[in-house]
Amino acid sequence: MVTSKSSKAVKDVAYSFNEGEEEEQKPKARAEVNGGENLMSKTTLRSDNGEISKEELRRQHQAELARQKNEETARRLAGGGSANGDSRAASKTSADLVAYKNVNDIPPARDLMIQIDQKNEAVLLPIYGSMVPFHVSTIRTVSSQQDTNRTCYIRIIFNVPGTAFNPHDSNSLKHQGAIYLKEVSFRSKDPRHISEVVQLIKTLRRHVMARESERAERATLVMQEKLQLAGNRFKPIRLTDLWIRPVFGGRGRKLPGSLEAHVNGFRYSTSRAEERVDIMFANIKHAFFQPAEKEMITLLHFHLHNHIMVGNKKTKDVQFYVEVMDVVQTLGGGKRSAYDPDEIEEEQRERERKNKINMDFQSFVNRVNDLWAQPQFSGLDLEFDQPLRELGFHGVPHKVTSFIVPTSSCLVELVETPFLVVTLSEIEIVNLERVGLGQKNFDMTIVFKDFKRDVLRIDSIPSTALDGIKEWLDTTDIKYYESRLNLNWRQILKTITDDPQSFIDDGGWEFLNLEASDSDSDNSEDSDQGYIPSDAEPDSETEEEDSDSESLVESEDDEEDDSEEDSEEEKGKTWEELEREASNADREKGDDSDSEQERNRRKAKAFGKSRAPSRPAPRMPKRPKFR
Repeated sequence: MVTSKSSKAVKDVAYSFNEGEEEEQKPKARAEVNGGENLMSKTTLRSDNGEISKEELRRQHQAELARQKNEETARRLAGGGSANGDSRAASKTSADLVAYKNVNDIPPARDLMIQIDQKNEAVLLPIYGSMVPFHVSTIRTVSSQQDTNRTCYIRIIFNVPGTAFNPHDSNSLKHQGAIYLKEVSFRSKDPRHISEVVQLIKTLRRHVMARESERAERATLVMQEKLQLAGNRFKPIRLTDLWIRPVFGGRGRKLPGSLEAHVNGFRYSTSRAEERVDIMFANIKHAFFQPAEKEMITLLHFHLHNHIMVGNKKTKDVQFYVEVMDVVQTLGGGKRSAYDPDEIEEEQRERERKNKINMDFQSFVNRVNDLWAQPQFSGLDLEFDQPLRELGFHGVPHKVTSFIVPTSSCLVELVETPFLVVTLSEIEIVNLERVGLGQKNFDMTIVFKDFKRDVLRIDSIPSTALDGIKEWLDTTDIKYYESRLNLNWRQILKTITDDPQSFIDDGGWEFLNLEASDSDSDNSEDSDQGYIPSDAEPDSETEEEDSDSESLVESEDDEEDDSEEDSEEEKGKTWEELEREASNADREKGDDSDSEQERNRRKAKAFGKSRAPSRPAPRMPKRPKFR
């Protein structure tokens, strides 16, 4: 080796680094590898090109979605309908109102006083010495009033078919020639009896109306199959200590219950026998599991195909939840230290409780998913879906600001009531409204494929979430548009359904395309600016030579002066010029001396009026004369 005889002492060893040369050589080598300086300049802008290409790809994808959506809408409208909506009966049929089937069934009158028969749901009124029964459903309002003489009056107003708020029903159509009693009043000296009668009538009427409305809602329900209990086949999958929403009716204390998965559905029940809800697997449209992270509850939510009754409420959404932490208010009022051992222990207990509840729910969900994976449930396509929090945004779907979260197949909000569950496959388009510079919030309008269904508006979404929402809509193949104003969608959908052919011929949803309208306006502006007068000199000559530019500026100044003079002449003559012309005309007539004197006299008179009147000197008081 050549360096074997060299000294290896520290004082004889030196190191030198050519950092500048290496840095200069690396870009050259990269340029040679890439094939030239032009390619190197492109690589330095790779991030910018990446962002532009991403936006351009999204724009191209949206254009393709617009074409597909217009073709799909045209086929659907040409097929003779907007979509298969929920078929509901136009008018509900009601049973005949019969208080007593026979005259002998009317209870004997003790006195000619108003009586309430709660068993037969009738009100007996004394009219012309006889007790006349009226079914409580025929009563519209009842009220009482007391005057100064301790005389009470009771006023009963009946429902009269054929009026503005009471259209004809099946009963009135059977007896078209009948005469109806509209109002009746009674006077009494007993105020206690009158108040008792009024209270009984109102209570009975409220119970009857609630029962009839529940019966009408149950009549519109789709018949469900019966629940097959697990029995000896397998042990039912069970989750305990759950609360339900919507809650059961009644004034009693609310009780938690348990949810069990049986052969063909779920059953939720409490310790009360009447509090029980069955949910069939075939009736479940979407199932959601949302663990508690920033919320106070862990929940299971079922969105159904057809309505069911929970207590006396008709609903399509049923939710079972557990509160992961207790709502506790400290009454001490003082601030607790962050290092307080009791506070640390309490927070640790809350974390352990939340994790345990989430794990119990997750275990239940996994076991139910395994049950749904069996061959007999393959046609239902059921699986618990979990919201994607990283794609969520805040908005106002109803009246309260909520955190709205997308899932793989829906857009949901499951914490605040009323719940929000929107199936993505039922969405026609999404219009982002009030989008513009300087706006802190914007609105989202969801138009459904069923044009008879009202659009869904989500208001007051922060503008910072706009790009994320656009990206999510594009990845889920949903066509979206942007507009600067809110649109009257009820009128727009009515116009589409009334004349679908003209909607198709006019380009479908492209009337919402703001970019196309802006490009058309830009093209029109460019065409207007493209005209250059023939006598105008191009700007390039002014940039080539300084002398020419100076002369052009001077000539432009001269032209501006000439134009200003011409404009002043065109504007009209001043008052001095007009006065001068008038004096010349008077001088030609020979009346210049008189006119001059007259003019001076008028000027002096006007000058005297304009001056403020001088303050008179105070007078000395006169001396009194003494006689």
